[in-house]
Amino acid sequence: MKLLCFNVNGIRAVWNKGFVEFMERENPDVLCVQENKIQPGQLTQELQNPLDYYSQWACAERPGYSGVTTFSKQKPMTVQKELGNGRHDGEGRMVLTELAAPGLPGGTVTVVNLYIPNGGQGDHRIAFKLDYYDELLDFLEKLRKAGKNLVICGDFNTAHTEIDLANPKANEGITGFLPVERAWLDKFVAAGYVDTFRDANPGLTEAYTWWSYRSAARQRNVGWRIDYFFVPQELLPYVKRSWILSDVEGSDHCPIGLELNA
Repeated sequence: MKLLCFNVNGIRAVWNKGFVEFMERENPDVLCVQENKIQPGQLTQELQNPLDYYSQWACAERPGYSGVTTFSKQKPMTVQKELGNGRHDGEGRMVLTELAAPGLPGGTVTVVNLYIPNGGQGDHRIAFKLDYYDELLDFLEKLRKAGKNLVICGDFNTAHTEIDLANPKANEGITGFLPVERAWLDKFVAAGYVDTFRDANPGLTEAYTWWSYRSAARQRNVGWRIDYFFVPQELLPYVKRSWILSDVEGSDHCPIGLELNA
């Protein structure tokens, strides 16, 4: 099972930059998209069913903001689009899809596609982001205890360690690399969730998934790795590979990939 994850920074914008051609070339079983920035009334048939994929859309109530989409070759058995606690609903931050995966115990995989809040709009949004992180962990732990095979992916809006961004010292006081944000990722990993890319590439440097549009950052590879595929420790033996598709353009992010023996 091949899964891709891509913050497109506007689905309609990236659509005209080779998005469908990218899907056709890569041929993923599942493609998780973040920042679709679209409203339900703007969804055309072309957007909803490219190359005969099924799609599940969580759109933000605020126009032109946030939103996540999961495209899948197979029709999901279960779909959920909110954490369900009321405090974080309405921003289009999650799509959960349960899919058949005969190679995994129990025969299913639960893909949780996420766009974690950015803390850059002030202290209140950093608090909102951290609260979202905590509620997410509780949500995932309930699924895990229920025996679900979890694949968690998306834009986490935090670089975990110094190896995950080009200029760590200069960004110590910037949201996305604040000690409190990084500490939550420490907590997440300590709970038994594995960063699949870093597990496969423990010492690899200059491997990023987001670059500012300013100062030719992408051309100079002055970036951050803030997009992740996580799996719980018990699913790690089924991970075949985890990689970054840094040559795919069209957004300020690039896609990442995960292949499961599923």
